[in-house]
Amino acid sequence: MFLEGARFNFKTKCLDESEAKVLFTSCPMLLLKPSRLNDLTKFRNYDCPLYKVSSRRGTLSTTGHNSNWVMSIKLPIHITHTPQHWVKRGVALLT
Repeated sequence: MFLEGARFNFKTKCLDESEAKVLFTSCPMLLLKPSRLNDLTKFRNYDCPLYKVSSRRGTLSTTGHNSNWVMSIKLPIHITHTPQHWVKRGVALLT
């Protein structure tokens, strides 16, 4: 997966601003583990959408989601930023 609109800082283990003239950066490997909602730990995160392709457009399915959308992934964010900051930047994961 690749991040568009931001980069993952491996030192702080949080989302960070993109470097100049770099459109896409690789995302760290993620483990998708089914869990109960009550068992999840709380942390500052951005619900980052994961798309199949970078155009981010597709047809609206019967579930109300874009056919290009796969799922949302909670990415950790630094205390200096809010989730809205990353929404305004248009941050998304791409396969």
